[in-house]
Amino acid sequence: MSDVQTPARRFSITPGDFAREYGVLTIIVILMIGLSLISDSFLTARNLLNILNQSAPLAIIACALTLVIIGGGFDLSTGAIFGVASVAAGWIAVHVDPYTAIIAGPLIGLALGTLNGAIITGFGVHSFLVTLATSLVYRGIAILITGGALIPVRIAEFSWIGRGRIGMVNIAVIVLIIFMVIFMVLLNRTTFGRRVFAVGGNEEAAILSGIRTNLIKIVTFSLSGMAAGLAGVIAVSRISMASPQAGIGMEFEAIAAVILGGTSIMGGSGAIWRSVAGVLLMALIGNGFNILNVNPFFKDLTTGVIIVVAVALAASGRRSR
Repeated sequence: MSDVQTPARRFSITPGDFAREYGVLTIIVILMIGLSLISDSFLTARNLLNILNQSAPLAIIACALTLVIIGGGFDLSTGAIFGVASVAAGWIAVHVDPYTAIIAGPLIGLALGTLNGAIITGFGVHSFLVTLATSLVYRGIAILITGGALIPVRIAEFSWIGRGRIGMVNIAVIVLIIFMVIFMVLLNRTTFGRRVFAVGGNEEAAILSGIRTNLIKIVTFSLSGMAAGLAGVIAVSRISMASPQAGIGMEFEAIAAVILGGTSIMGGSGAIWRSVAGVLLMALIGNGFNILNVNPFFKDLTTGVIIVVAVALAASGRRSR
C-alpha cells in the first residue's frame, strides 16, 4: 500500500515523510470530526455512501493516473477521453446494444491512451505537450460523434452500473473498490509496478538495467485511458445522458487528487490508496460546503490552498532527504 522505501527510512520517519505518507488521512479525519460536530446530517451512512458514489468516476481515473505520474509522465487528456468514451458508449447503447456499450467505453479509452503513449515514446515529446494536444483532438471527436447534441440513454440494461445498488452500496462504489485493489496489487506486488517506480525514479538507470522504459510508459498511459473510459460509462449510466462536454476540467481534479495524496509530481514515488484519499478529501470539502450552504467560491479557494500546502510539504520532504 505504500511507496518503495529504503531500509533506513523504515526506522526514521521525518515530519516531512509523515506529512507525505499520512497527511491526507490526517486532514480527512480532522475534517470529518469538524463536520460531524457542525452538522447532524454529515455523519450518516446515507451521506457517506453518497460521497463515495459521487466520487467513484474521479477516483477510478485518479487510480490509473497515479501510475502515469509515478512513471514520470503527465496525462492532460483524461477529461477528453472521458468525454469521447461517454458519448461513444451512449451512442452504442442506443443504436447497438447496452451491454456492448459498457464494454466499449473502457476499450475506447484504452485505445486512445495507447495512442498517447505511442506518440510520447515514438516521437520523444514530453507527455504534457502530447496529452494537451490530443485532448483537443479527442474533444473534437466527441463533438463529431454527437454533432454537439446530447444523447439521452434511458435504458435499464445500461443504467445498472451507474444507478444500481447491492444493499445500500452503489455498484459504482463496488467497481471503484475492485479497481483500486487491482491497481494496488499491480503497483506494489508485480514486476510491472516495480518497473514503473524505477522508470519514474531514474529513467537512465532503468534503461541501463534493461527495463523497456517506452513499453512501461505506453502501458501506464493505456491504463489511464481505460480508466477514463470506464469512468465515462459509469457517469453516463448514472445521469442517463451523454454529453460531448462531459469531463471538462476533470483531468485537473484528478491531478489535484493525486498530488493531494502525496504522489511526487517528479515521479518515482506514490501510492494508489493515497490518491483515492485525495479524491475523498476534495469530495468532503465539497460536501461540507454544501451542508453549510457556503458560497462555492470558497470551496475552490479552500481546495486550492490545501493543494498548495500539500505540494509545499512534499517539496519540503524531498529537500530534507
